Amino acid sequence: MAQAKQTHRVADLERWMDAIAPRRLAQSWDNVGLLAGRLDAPLRRCLLCIDLTRDVLDEAIRVRAEAVVSYHPPLFQPIRSLCERGDAQSGPGPAVVHRAIRHGIAIYSPHTALDAADGGTGDAIAALCDAEIVGPLEHATVPGSAAEIKLVTFVPADHVDRVADALSAAGAGRIGLYERCSFRIDGTGTFFGGEETDPVVGKKGRLETVAEVRLEMVCPTSRLPEAVAAMRRVHPYEEPAFDVYSLAGKPEAVGIGRLARLPRPMRLDRLAARLREASGAAYVQIVGRGGQMVRELAILVGSAGRLDEQFPRSRAADVVITGEIRHHDALAFAGRGWCAIALGHWASERPVLSALADALRRRMPGLEVRISRRDRDPFSLATR
Repeated sequence: MAQAKQTHRVADLERWMDAIAPRRLAQSWDNVGLLAGRLDAPLRRCLLCIDLTRDVLDEAIRVRAEAVVSYHPPLFQPIRSLCERGDAQSGPGPAVVHRAIRHGIAIYSPHTALDAADGGTGDAIAALCDAEIVGPLEHATVPGSAAEIKLVTFVPADHVDRVADALSAAGAGRIGLYERCSFRIDGTGTFFGGEETDPVVGKKGRLETVAEVRLEMVCPTSRLPEAVAAMRRVHPYEEPAFDVYSLAGKPEAVGIGRLARLPRPMRLDRLAARLREASGAAYVQIVGRGGQMVRELAILVGSAGRLDEQFPRSRAADVVITGEIRHHDALAFAGRGWCAIALGHWASERPVLSALADALRRRMPGLEVRISRRDRDPFSLATR
């Protein structure tokens, strides 16, 4: 008998995308996560792209995708209107999002969370030239109070599994790729119930001593109200005691950008040619002499910005690999003795989609994951 195909929901996509590219790693100015869609909507097919343009959305509708993972968020600024205005609204923005919603297509954007995550954009570029990852350019320091808390409650031993299950269903107990994580300590609780109480254990009007389990589970701050409500529903006590602890920020093992090392030194122009071929970039620009030998890489996809000011010179590599470099930044690079390779903004980000597709297929068996064929670099080369 054929095995039944696994059923997924948009909520599963949100959960696994947050495991692959944790939202807590995103830059503070970014807009990442589920931007549109119903969590309980069924999900059979997902389309991946860099930019959710009208052409990409047409493709999603044609292939009957229920969700699009768009690396760049199609919504950045506060929304003033959700109107479709024909051909003038073909790029990412409220009009495309409105149309996606009309067709029941959810939208998720990982952006800088995927830049910082293990296996993200910088790792994809390093893989194109067989470079070994040394570490992030900038370690992520995440304030725990903004992302997660620890919920602690005290439960009789014969009810602890039921309470833990309810908390897990409400979103607590998830650490990385693991679920239902908890810590339990046996202890003793005491209480004295007044005349108007109706205690589950013991009698009112006298001091009671009860064997209890201290149950601890981490929980996203955003899910705390649901977790507390779930705990109250199944907790046997009339007035369950619980504590909420803010978690201090801690340096992450990942972060924006990558430092990497080639297996052996290579000429700058040959490395640029290899990356152009492997990434499919339409063109590549270099800063520095083509014949210069390089081995230590600093990778920062998209725009390098003021890389020379963001990171100390002591951490500088032989060559910076990025998407685009402004004129005056290129002058600063050259003045500091840096070489650079610019693949184009879109082309530097596109390689991560293959790795992301593989990661989703492993975690969501049966989900059809496609990489958009209509996703295009907005720039093209002029021809005669």
